[in-house]
Amino acid sequence: MKFIKDILRGAMIGVANIIPGVSGGTMMVSMGIYDKIIWAINHIFKEFKASVKTLFPYAIGMLASIAGLSFCITYFFEHFPLQTAFLFIGLIFGGLPVIFAGLKGKKADAKAVILFVIFFALVILLQIFGGGGDNTANVDGVTMSQAIDSSTPKLEANVGGIAILLIIGMITSATMIIPGVSGSMVLMALGYYTPLIAQIRSFIEALMDFDMDGLLHGFAILVPFGIGVLSGILLVARAIEFLLKRYPLYTYSGILGLVVASPVAVLMGLGVASISVLSVVVSIFTFAAGFIAAYFLSK
Repeated sequence: MKFIKDILRGAMIGVANIIPGVSGGTMMVSMGIYDKIIWAINHIFKEFKASVKTLFPYAIGMLASIAGLSFCITYFFEHFPLQTAFLFIGLIFGGLPVIFAGLKGKKADAKAVILFVIFFALVILLQIFGGGGDNTANVDGVTMSQAIDSSTPKLEANVGGIAILLIIGMITSATMIIPGVSGSMVLMALGYYTPLIAQIRSFIEALMDFDMDGLLHGFAILVPFGIGVLSGILLVARAIEFLLKRYPLYTYSGILGLVVASPVAVLMGLGVASISVLSVVVSIFTFAAGFIAAYFLSK
């Protein structure tokens, strides 16, 4: 049962990581597994067996949800933007008790409050200035599906292209595991969200069709990006574990600011043309479903 729940938790993290404006790190915190994942990443070499045992089900869930969402993410955000957004807002709010538990017994001071405000503002500013870096956002009349299906810069499998993919992977992963910061939004700001989503989709299609040329091209693009992602995660996880041990009050205050700002950032990035009574009612139900799911998965 625990293994299945961990796969579901991993799927939630994968879903959050692929949707612009939603943070995979926030999902980890919301489900009460953030410290556990950070520990496993940092001890992958020293305690290999225990770390792999911890990370394996999460990795399965993440990969499965990212692969699936590369096909259907455009549909849900284009046709049900408000309902989808409130599902994730429910997931975020459902995990707030876990963060408050980390602050229990710690008296907030002026520094903690200032850190909360700074990190709250950081997420909002990132949404304002980073949300328009790529045309995958539903802004200016351009929908996600139009952006993904339109012509995008090709990801090159040469020395220069591989070096860029390594760097982009490191930058993205560093933001993926920081609560409140959306790795996919950073990818969008850098202009690589659309081509990478298209490449994941093409790779899966090539796998289903046994297209060897497509598979080899996909490997040449996705493997360097994946190596960059893993490298960035290892570096950032070590820094976060250090901060949680040495400065728990200030670290949790910053994390709380990032997490509380996330629902605001999600709503800012929607671009909903009109809101009906039915969409509001359904959104209330999706919010409740997300809240309950996060509360259940955080146990």
